[in-house]
Amino acid sequence: MVYIAEAHALDSRAPIVWRNAPLVEEPIHDQERMALAGKCLTALKIQDIPALVDRVDDRVNEAYAAWPDRLYLVAKDGRLAYAGGRGPFGFKPDELEHAMRKELGLPPLPEPKTGETKPESDGKAKSGRIF
Repeated sequence: MVYIAEAHALDSRAPIVWRNAPLVEEPIHDQERMALAGKCLTALKIQDIPALVDRVDDRVNEAYAAWPDRLYLVAKDGRLAYAGGRGPFGFKPDELEHAMRKELGLPPLPEPKTGETKPESDGKAKSGRIF
């Protein structure tokens, strides 16, 4: 996971204030973004997922057209194995899961029977390295 520019910071191009959501401003320094990313991962309870943080110059964000959020899968050999649509409406987690299983050489999961749902992940993330 790569943490990029905050999607709804008060000083962003799309500020949104939601009930019970944290009010944040876009960081000016890399260390501020690192701290904000750590708080975000903890609040979302995904702190065990390895995470990288884009610098405030937003080079990674711009290179991948990632704002406000997007799903990508980079294969071990460095090629882009999956590029999802712009989120949140372009999110197709099932497509990402299929691409991940394919990259790992695993068979696709069977389709759930009518009325069944997939088990939820307790996905936790580790905040960490900066680009």
